[in-house]
Amino acid sequence: MRTAETSPAPGASPAPEAAGTTGASPATGTPRAPYTPRAIPPDVLARLRVVDDAGRSCVPYAATEGGEPLRCCLRSAGSGERIALVSYAPLRRWAAETGAEPGAYDEQGPVFVHAGECGGPARPGEYPFTRPGALRALRRYDAEGRIAGGRLLELPEDPAEGFDRALAEAFEDPAVALVHVRAVEYGCFHFEVRRP
Repeated sequence: MRTAETSPAPGASPAPEAAGTTGASPATGTPRAPYTPRAIPPDVLARLRVVDDAGRSCVPYAATEGGEPLRCCLRSAGSGERIALVSYAPLRRWAAETGAEPGAYDEQGPVFVHAGECGGPARPGEYPFTRPGALRALRRYDAEGRIAGGRLLELPEDPAEGFDRALAEAFEDPAVALVHVRAVEYGCFHFEVRRP
């Protein structure tokens, strides 16, 4: 199952994803804000690779063309890599760790992961899946795991700067504990950012 976000045009190769950066902004030279995109943690991945959050067994397969957004290492899959599509409940996992009670706000959805251990993000701290023009929803949650607002973001030419601004805006509200970044077209969870 590929999404419009990752599917190339017929006969074309998937476009490589740009990555956001930490350090100085290329446009302004100013220091980046301290927002860290979080991949799915290794201990959670180990469980998802057996049985996912919907109770289904993991079914690995080889990516035919590549381009699937992997939430284990925050990069796109390459052709032939062993991957799996599993159901993941990010808010439920965070709530179990923090003691929050999200109630009806708990939800799960499909995410791509490597079928085996992959070592996690190669460039920790960089924003993944950052094609300029892509639409992202930034959903804010409070300390109890309830939705505390949200924002639509069209990624600009400098996607990292766009994410920095949108996340700074989100965390200006002291009630916001974490933000989930999702693709708009399919609502897919991409990554989580917690209050710095």
